[in-house]
Amino acid sequence: MRNLYSAGIAMYSLAVKMAANKNEKARLLIDGHKEVFNYLKTRISGADPIIWIHASSLGEFEQGRPLIERIKSQFPQYKILLTFFSPSGYEVRKDYKYADYICYLPFDKIALVRQFLDIAKPEMAFFIKYEFWANYLFELKARNIPVYLISAIFRPSQIFFKSYGAFFRNLLTFYKQIFVQNESSYQLLQNLGLDNISISGDTRFDRVTEIAQESKTLPVIEEFVKNSSFTLVAGSSWPKDEDIIFEYFNNHPQMKLIIAPHEIDSDHIESIISRIKRPYVRYMSVTERDKITKSTEKDLSEYDVIIIDCIGLLSSVYKYGNCSYIGGGFGVGIHNILEAAVYNIPVIFGPNYRKFNEAVKIIEAKGGFAIKKASQFDFIMDKMISNKKFLKLSGDNAGNYVKKNSGASEIVLDYIFEKEEIKS
Repeated sequence: MRNLYSAGIAMYSLAVKMAANKNEKARLLIDGHKEVFNYLKTRISGADPIIWIHASSLGEFEQGRPLIERIKSQFPQYKILLTFFSPSGYEVRKDYKYADYICYLPFDKIALVRQFLDIAKPEMAFFIKYEFWANYLFELKARNIPVYLISAIFRPSQIFFKSYGAFFRNLLTFYKQIFVQNESSYQLLQNLGLDNISISGDTRFDRVTEIAQESKTLPVIEEFVKNSSFTLVAGSSWPKDEDIIFEYFNNHPQMKLIIAPHEIDSDHIESIISRIKRPYVRYMSVTERDKITKSTEKDLSEYDVIIIDCIGLLSSVYKYGNCSYIGGGFGVGIHNILEAAVYNIPVIFGPNYRKFNEAVKIIEAKGGFAIKKASQFDFIMDKMISNKKFLKLSGDNAGNYVKKNSGASEIVLDYIFEKEEIKS
């Protein structure tokens, strides 16, 4: 079976190379792979102990980030090797200051795996959430390098739990410890006879808590909301989300809206503007923003909508809202609800949320609300605006849910420290 798996990896890598002629992400991946071994050889001296942390993409990196930063703070004698599979992770975080070495993960071919480990020589490895690269796991085991799976989540539909999934089930025994997010994942693995499992929760809770503590003060947003009794922040919105939001907003002058769309290309922004029937202003780059605000005779507080037309602000913007709407739930799945909930504000999102454990649980905690159609959104918004007690209780429930589930990174490090894997 391992030979068949390796053949599949070879075919996949060939397909990526072929796609690189036309696909930008594939080209970045292939170009990045060409530099990996030379990059590592010229930087790793072999004198310092290395901890290897692998995150497939940007989302997994954010889950692993609290762990990285705690290791750097508590165990500064270790160097951190951070690898990515996806360009969407590497290209954004290739200059991340808390990692000593950052590169792409070579394809899971036996020869490349051995070459990678021969150079890096990690003392231990951490894989984030969904990383089950068979040849890496086989080789790490053969070299007695402990590997941990962090913030993992399992569902009955995965191959591990199928009658034909024996090869992949066996891979789970190669992890020194699997830290899962929830009880259902723990039970699924326990039913397989595994005992290398712990419930730690999701390290994203630690990350959003850190983000909230470090959030930016945004004077323009403060000015905008200063006379508002109710402001909705819509984050990472898509057109289907916006259709529902704008229909309600245009007919409810007692509320204000801050919207940060998922896509900020000019066509999408113009589409948003065309559907807004109330005074709006765009929050763009510093230069453009200053130009816009200086050219208007109105005070910012007199506008009803701010369109966030730049990236990197959303996690700080949420704190200025009374309630939040998180986009993506009418597509492949919702975006990060925790970034809003951490500020003690309720979250609303679309129907495609069941693969996200935090969404299921925040609904149970009565801090989150799922909608399938506009009338449900209207009902919840009416209640939020008219019933201040309900609004506060829902927000407190959301914030308490985040607080109660923080600390996963410490659970992981405490476990490994007790096992004396990490030397203080």
